[in-house]
Amino acid sequence: MNIYEACPTIENDKFLLRLFANEDCDDLLKVYSDKNALPFFNSDNCDGDNFYYATKERMTEALDFWNLSYKNGWFARLSIVDKTVSNVIGTVELCLRVSEDEFNNMGILRVDVRSDYEKEDVLYEVISLITPHLSEMLGCNGIITKAPIYAVERIKAIQKAGFTKSDYLLIGKTGYAYDGYWEMK
Repeated sequence: MNIYEACPTIENDKFLLRLFANEDCDDLLKVYSDKNALPFFNSDNCDGDNFYYATKERMTEALDFWNLSYKNGWFARLSIVDKTVSNVIGTVELCLRVSEDEFNNMGILRVDVRSDYEKEDVLYEVISLITPHLSEMLGCNGIITKAPIYAVERIKAIQKAGFTKSDYLLIGKTGYAYDGYWEMK
């Protein structure tokens, strides 16, 4: 199943992951205008976008770009719905990395959540919900995700999910080397 031909809906008793929708704008604005969540967003190699959207207009522009990116097969962004409160509390971004570095043909997993959801149990649940499907959805040889050293809850969650700290740096489009990556093969 190619994620760009048909984006699956994946769920358990607490969370639902589905392709984002424009109707998610208000909930996503709460995520992407959350200054306490911002340090956990992975904006490596994203042409200077730090994913801080403080207005509905800026959030709408981002949604338009995410739509274009999905249609062009650049990346897929799924909304994370907390089923207990029926709100979107973040997103999962997925893409296949084509590069000359050690992470060639790896799936990139980015998880952005509101700061009140940046907790080991929540992150583990979301990550362990999506990771079993990534090889099939992206056609990748493994998965990488970023967790800076200060992201203690995130690091505990990804370790629990089976990720190990990578010895390699991710080499960006401009040649800049990014650290803090974890991998699952």
